[in-house]
Formats: sequence, structure tokens, C-alpha cells
Amino acid sequence: MNLLTDLKYAVRSLARVKGLAATVIVTLALGIGANAAIFSVVRGVLLRPLVNRDADRLIYVRQTARGIHIDNAKFSVPELRDLQARVRTLAAFGDFSTIDFTMVGLGEPRVVKAGVVGGSYFDVMGLRPVKGRLLGPADDGPQAAGAAVLTYRFWTTGLRSDPSVIGKTIRLSDRPATIVGVLEPSVPYPTETEIIANVVTSPHHLDATMVEGRVHRMTDIFGRLAPGRTLDEARAELRAVHAAIVHEHPESYARDADFRIDAVNLRDEIIAPARTVLLVLLAASGLVFIVACSNVANLILARSVRREGGLAIRAALGATSRTLRRTLLAESLVLCGAGAALAVIIARPMVAVLSRYAARFSVRALDVTVDATLLWVGVGLAVTAAVLLAYVPRLPSGDAAHGFGLSNGSVRVTSGTSRRLRLFAVTQIGASFVLLAGAGMLLTTLFALQRTRAGFNTHDVLAVNVPIVSYSRSQAEVTAFYREVLRRIGELPGVERVAIGTLVPWRDGDFFAAQFLAEGYSKANGEEDPRARFRTVSSGFFSALGVPMIAGRDFTEGDRGDAEKVVVISQTLAQRLFPNGDAVNRHLWWTDPVMKFINVSTAPRRIVGVVADLDDENVVPGAAMTVYHPFEQEIGGGRLFVHARTDPYALVPPITRIIRDLASDQPVERAATLDDVRAEVLSPNRLNAMVFSGFAVVALTIAVVGVAGVLAFSVSARTREFGIRLAIGSTPSHLLARVLR
Repeated sequence: MNLLTDLKYAVRSLARVKGLAATVIVTLALGIGANAAIFSVVRGVLLRPLVNRDADRLIYVRQTARGIHIDNAKFSVPELRDLQARVRTLAAFGDFSTIDFTMVGLGEPRVVKAGVVGGSYFDVMGLRPVKGRLLGPADDGPQAAGAAVLTYRFWTTGLRSDPSVIGKTIRLSDRPATIVGVLEPSVPYPTETEIIANVVTSPHHLDATMVEGRVHRMTDIFGRLAPGRTLDEARAELRAVHAAIVHEHPESYARDADFRIDAVNLRDEIIAPARTVLLVLLAASGLVFIVACSNVANLILARSVRREGGLAIRAALGATSRTLRRTLLAESLVLCGAGAALAVIIARPMVAVLSRYAARFSVRALDVTVDATLLWVGVGLAVTAAVLLAYVPRLPSGDAAHGFGLSNGSVRVTSGTSRRLRLFAVTQIGASFVLLAGAGMLLTTLFALQRTRAGFNTHDVLAVNVPIVSYSRSQAEVTAFYREVLRRIGELPGVERVAIGTLVPWRDGDFFAAQFLAEGYSKANGEEDPRARFRTVSSGFFSALGVPMIAGRDFTEGDRGDAEKVVVISQTLAQRLFPNGDAVNRHLWWTDPVMKFINVSTAPRRIVGVVADLDDENVVPGAAMTVYHPFEQEIGGGRLFVHARTDPYALVPPITRIIRDLASDQPVERAATLDDVRAEVLSPNRLNAMVFSGFAVVALTIAVVGVAGVLAFSVSARTREFGIRLAIGSTPSHLLARVLR
């Protein structure tokens, strides 16, 4: 009852200082809202359990090749078979291969990111369907009917939760597949996919290159611990078995690659990339909360100095320290409660921004939503702040003679109060400076990246994905299709040049590098064969992107499949292998074992040209060891580059019509200038800068308001002192200098 009375009194008291109350409420709302939002994301990503059955028994098996800078080399089918046959600490293995399918039958033809899995995958992962069924052992083998499961996100966002898709037959590239079910909402690891299909839907997975190629590694492996077995036991056994496999097949494990195997709990594997950045964000939000509380503490302390007379009168009339402290606590609870309520409203859009940011590091953040946890976090922070603020002011004693002077209506700032005011102000500035320094470094990095020149034309070149993911078409048919596409698009008004390439710079993530040797190059003793990026381009590719030829010639129309095998190499590769500048007309050949599994000839090829480095992997360009092949002689293509004289985007509709006229089921996707591709790749850096700058701006705003309030209060409390100083000869400029100092 006493607390209720105190709360009513607190509301009436604060109503007389509306400006102060509003400032405190908004300040607390910013501090509490930032912390509640980031805690919601941290809980959703780091603390929320997986939906998988017995997730603590589920592990992810990783193979690395740190010697060649590969943190996840994945596994080949022969390696998977060996592990299944020899490892006893795991009850079962699940395999998952990421692949792109051209999907026809659900709206416009489009490329979908898919997973190809064995029949044990869903059972090992402990997942369930929300519609229909999942894939099982009956869907295994080359004689099974094609079947596919939709991921929940794709079904709800791409197909609007249409229940009629169950049982529908679609085409995945060349193979039919029946949609048999929808997967429950779950973490899409190792990558976010739209469809998960059985092996028979992918001719590549049935081909000998996949089934027998030990170096053809594209499969992620999951395992479920056997009953009574621990992760440490499984890790030790996997390492022993892997060492034996490496010893038995030395030709498949280069010495300098340093192949190793490890096993981690799946949940730890999923959240590991996000843990550090989220903890940093949590620290940043904590600094904002400290700034907010320091600011509010200053305002409360300043107000308490102004009302010392009233508190002293109450103490003189018999109010105990406990009673006075309860009065202050009631006011703090009213302020902090209002701030928490406003914080929950502010936190909702902050959760959306922060979850988008965190999704760069963990796909779990895609499913983060605002729930009741946000409310409880806000309440907890509000109560904490209220208790802290209630104990900031110094209480008067019951003896007015030792206290605050009942008859004196002036404002006096004691040395203790002054010290606390300064301490809170310094705390605010210090915390704000930490955030500003971090945001400044991120902004500096972003500006440096944006100023970096790519080394080739990015403004006038339009990149379009035109992949042919079809195994029924021969190489001759694919070549003829692309040749006709180039001819027709080249005739469009406004087109300067048009070419075909392997990948769009920066955007495509399949950076294939392989071992090779060259005529006249001598390796040092024990040195492994050098590695270079494998690229396939058409004639005119370098001129379309404005990349100059250093020596020799570009590819021509005569470099066809039945002609002499030729290549163009990058300037860095030429300088490393042929420092005397005599690279042209030398011969080069691939030695990497993987080439025989992807139908790339290892026969010698004549170097016909040297081109300036084109670093298509890094936004900040570096040295590029690259070998380019004519697209009619080796696998590749799928990316169209159009150098436009006019607005590049105006060419997208006619380009789409031309391609669809030639193949009605051909996807035409992701048209963008290289400038916009680069901007898209830099968007995570911009988001970094925006998030941390947002925290810094909020903290700085709160600090500036707080310090300004303290300064104004200090000046008003010293008005009589300033008057006396002026009367005895001080100048206004001298007083101003003292205040600023």
C-alpha cells in the first residue's frame, strides 16, 4: 500500500517537471531498446535450441586443407564410403551436396539452390515434415523415382504456403521429380536451399566422376553419435581412420595441402561464425545502456539537488532514510517503466535490422522474431536501472543543522555531488568515444573499399545469369546456343560488345583453382605444382570488360572445339613462370587429379596471350594467377556480359526475349551492372558501418544531452558566484573560459 501511494506521489511529482521526465524516458527507451533488441537476436541465434531430434547427439564432420587455404574441403563419395565402413562411434551418416537446378513447373523457369541427399539424411538430422513426407531409404538408388522436399521458407515465401504443390511433378534440369513434402522450419545448414532432392534427380551424382572420384569433393557430412559414445571419442576415431585413408591414397592428398578431419557439435558449428560479432554487438549495446543510465543519473542527481530543501523538510518531520529512498525508487520505477514500454516499441524495427545483419554470419538469424522475451528483457533492464537510479542522490539527515539548510532556497552543489556529476559525464563521453572509434574504423574501411578501383570496366557492363543446367544437351548444342545468343544480342541497338564468361566478378562463389605445369618452368625440390584459377570465356570478353592484352592475342572465332587447344594467362602468372617475358607460344597443361573427373583435358595447351590481372574474387584487387580457356573448348559459360553504349538496364527486356525465343525454359536472372554487383557485395560492410554507427550516434546524442544538462545545471547553480566575480572585476570571457574548462 505504501509503495502504491509512493507511485501516485511520483506521478504527480514528475508531472510538474514534464521536460525532465520526457528526457529521462526517451533516454532510457533508447538504452533499454538497444539492449532488448540485441538480446533477442543473441537469444535467437546463440541460445535457442535446434528443432532437430536429440540435437546434442548430432555432429558435423569437417575436412580441411589449410596448406592450400581451404577451411572446408568437403568430402567425396569414396571418402564417405570409407568413413561409413570404418567408423563405429557414429550410428549413422547423412550426406548433403549443394547443387543448382533449373526448375520448371512452378512458375517462371528459374535456378534454385538445392540439396541432393541420400536416404538416411533426414533420419540422421532428426527432422520432420509439416506436409507430406520426407525422403527415406526407399528414395535411394539410381532406379528410384525422382522426389523432392520443399524447405519451409521456400514454401511459405515463394509459394505462399500452397498445399496443392504436394504431389505435383516438376522438372529439375532434365529429370522429373515429384514434390513429396514440406520440411519443418529448421536451420538450413550448410547453405540455405529451396529444394532437397534425392540422388536420382542429379545425373552428376550418378556419374562415375562423382561415384568414383576421390578428389571430387562436394559433399557435406553429418553424423549421429552412437549410444554411449561421446564427441571426443568420435573425433579421435575419425582422425585415426582419416589418417589411414590418407596413407592408403597418397595421390589424392597433396603433401602441401595438409588434409585433416574434425568433428564438432552441429549447433556449435552453426553458431560459431556469429558468436564473436554478436558478443561485440552485445558489448556495444551495453555501452549504450551505460551511457543512458549515466545520463539519467546526472539528470536525477541534478533534480535531487534542486529538491534538497523539500527532502530535508521531510527528514526533519520524521521521514526515515528508508521512506525517502522508497520515494526516489517510486519515481525511478515510473520513469523506467515508461522508458521500457517505449523501448519495446523502438526495439521491433531494431530487431529487424540486427537480424538482417546477423544473418550474414548465421542463417539462424533469418528466423529471429520479436517475442515475449523482448518484454521480459525490457522489464529486467528497467528494474535494474530503477534500483541504480534510486540510490544515486544523497539523502538528508533528520538534523537540519547538519543538512541542507531549511531556510535557504538557493541551490548548492556540494563537492560530493559535483564529483558524481563529473563521474557520470566522463563515463558517458568515454563509452561514446569507444563506440565512435569503432564506427569510425568501419566507415574508414568502407570508404577505402568504395574508392578502390577494380581494374576493369564496371559502369557500362551488364552481367546476366544465363545458366544451362541440362545434362541432355551435348557440348555442341550448348555452344551453338550461346553462339546464337551472342550474335543476336550483339545486333541490338546500344550494345557495344557482348561476351560469355564463367562467373560474375565478386558475386559468384565457385572459385575453382587447380594445379598445373608449364613448359620451361622448373619446380624447386619438394615443391608442389603451382595453382591457378580456371576460367572459361568467349572471344571479346576482355575487350567487353576493358581488360588490356599485355602480349599475344585474344581468343578468336577460330578457337573452336576442333581447333588447337589454346589458353590466355594473367600477367602475374606469366611473370611468375616466365620472368623473361617469353610466355607466348609456350605450353601449359593441367596436372590436378580432379580434372579427369570433370572431363577437362590434361593435354598441353599453347599460350596465345597474356592479359592484365582481373581479380574477380576480391573487391580490393590483388595478384591473380588465372588461366583462361575459349568457352568452346572447355566447360564453362553461363554468365553473359554486355558492354552497353546506353543505359544497360534498358537492354534487359530485349535480352530476355531473345534468350526465351531460343529456349523457352531457359532462366534469365540477376541482371545487374558490375557497379551494382560491387555495391551489393559491399552491402555487408555498409551494414557493419550502419549498425555500429547507429549505436555510436545514439550514445553520442545521449551523452551530448547529458553533458549539456550537467553544464546548464552547474552554471545555474553558480549564478550568485558568477555575479560576485563580475562585481569584483572578472570579465565575461574569463568566466566563459572557466566554464568551458
